[in-house]
Amino acid sequence: MESFALTRVEMSSLLLSLTGLSDRKPLNILQEAWTKFHLDEVEKGTSLPAFLSTDVPPIFQKIIKGHDVKGFSLGEIASLGHLIEYSTLTVTTMQNWVKRDFKEYLGSPREGKKYSVNQAALLFMIDDLKSALNFESIRQLFRLMFLKPDRDDDDLIEPAKLYYAYAGLFEEIKSNPTIQTQCKVDQLLHKEFSWKEDSLLRSSTDRVINRLTHLTRSQRESVRNILLIATIAVQTCYFQSLARQYFNAALFLDF
Repeated sequence: MESFALTRVEMSSLLLSLTGLSDRKPLNILQEAWTKFHLDEVEKGTSLPAFLSTDVPPIFQKIIKGHDVKGFSLGEIASLGHLIEYSTLTVTTMQNWVKRDFKEYLGSPREGKKYSVNQAALLFMIDDLKSALNFESIRQLFRLMFLKPDRDDDDLIEPAKLYYAYAGLFEEIKSNPTIQTQCKVDQLLHKEFSWKEDSLLRSSTDRVINRLTHLTRSQRESVRNILLIATIAVQTCYFQSLARQYFNAALFLDF
């Protein structure tokens, strides 16, 4: 069966909608994400067989049925992670993060026996950041963003909002030929690409930073930096995924 697939923007939009921080409904986000891959079927009136051939995770089935989803088990978070492009999340990996590596930030489930939307966002962020940073570096970034781990009200920005922000920045880089061309030219000329000086990227981050009026200038710069770090980390996830594909192809086609 065909797998359901989501970009990080779509996943982060889904998380925000589940918390009530978005005007969009969770079901509408899923419908739009599925439809973009099945425009021909929708136009031809054959969307029913196309949807019946799609593997819909149980957590999505709850959303489709209109159930109120406030939290997730690690298994459900893993199933969501499998739908995100370039993601490598597994239940075993997350158990290690929750119990050991990021215990102070994840700790115990906050929605009864399930993990909250913001905890799920943190797990997705760790999965992205680990492609470029070690765990101690990620913890240092979390200390800048989320201050006291046992409190949520002192966060510079909520994890779900931060995830949404850098997901949008990554999609903008993917879709903007000017940014892509600049990166390639700098690489060819062996120049260091300056994210800070690129007006398009800075403009994108400014849209997020300017809404954080309650933060000091130093804190806003911290948020800006982690946005850029996370965006570059997602790019790293893409290249790692591409390398694995070529590796598998090299082994498979050796006959």
